[in-house]
Amino acid sequence: MVMQEIFITFEGGEGAGKTTQIQLLRDHLLDCGLNVIAVRDPGGTAVAEQIRQMVKSNANADIYVRTEALLYLAARCEMVNKLIRPHLSAGRIVLCDRFADSTIAYQGFANELDLEDLEQIGNFATGNLTPTLTFYLKIDPKEGLGRKTAQQDLDRVENKGLGYHKKVQAGFEYLAAKNPRRIVTIDATLGVDEIHQIIIRHTNKIMEV
Repeated sequence: MVMQEIFITFEGGEGAGKTTQIQLLRDHLLDCGLNVIAVRDPGGTAVAEQIRQMVKSNANADIYVRTEALLYLAARCEMVNKLIRPHLSAGRIVLCDRFADSTIAYQGFANELDLEDLEQIGNFATGNLTPTLTFYLKIDPKEGLGRKTAQQDLDRVENKGLGYHKKVQAGFEYLAAKNPRRIVTIDATLGVDEIHQIIIRHTNKIMEV
């Protein structure tokens, strides 16, 4: 039996492989007969997906940094209240591609907004929802952006340049050091299956198996 309200998030810079690892963990948990869903932040609801398109679009390259932060938090508010909390209350495991840590790393460290302000507004948006466990897939920003460039055209955030993404990485490093019990740091240059096995091992620790 799985403990109630297991909420697992995946964080990291661009090209770290979060999407792949979320899919692998979801499939593994489903194969184990568990009830699990995977979502992405921003996204998951009609409103949140519209906001996602807005903040990702290169047409909005000059968006004001506070506006950007508030849009991300508005999308998260929609997703948490309409999607994540109902599933957690129903006893399902929820896996999420990015969450509040990304706000601190991107809008806090990279865009230099006040961290305390972001945390307070973020807690208001989510009703103080905190992940049970977070996997931080660590990758050098240059390598991560190289992976993205090889796969697809870069969006507005990915196009911000290496200096910006180095600040993002500094934000994730700060969070990992601040929250060692919640955040598991994984070398994203390891093989896909090796990373997957590390994730399974840590996931099993928070479950009754």
